[in-house]
Amino acid sequence: MIIITPTITIDEKEIREEFIRASGPGGQNVNKVATAVKLKFDVANSSALLPEVRERLLRIAGKRITEEGVLVIDARRFRTQAQNRRDAMGRLAALIRLAAERPKPRQRTKPSPASKRRRLERKHRIAEKKRMRRMAIPADEQ
Repeated sequence: MIIITPTITIDEKEIREEFIRASGPGGQNVNKVATAVKLKFDVANSSALLPEVRERLLRIAGKRITEEGVLVIDARRFRTQAQNRRDAMGRLAALIRLAAERPKPRQRTKPSPASKRRRLERKHRIAEKKRMRRMAIPADEQ
């Protein structure tokens, strides 16, 4: 069991790891050893997540979610498989923790009377400036 928050724990069976060859640092080792980790977590069918957390996670993850609702995390930052595995698990846990936080409800506010007055004064100044730019009509043509 992987403990994400005090209320969320994920069974290790729900996470699939695939090891692939990584580009980047490692010299000749890059061509021989599969050190990069592709971690897959089925968000849509996970029993560990509450429906509201699942919805937020699907929204937060963006392009990392497949059409089937599988979260894919690609970890290739380090030279060793173990470090990349820890990195991928840490990123998964961070995403789930972020989704587990309830967003603070928005407090509706009203503009103050002073800010309304300033906005109207600014509008009047701009209108006056534009009025002054207009071509004046000669008195004999009126």
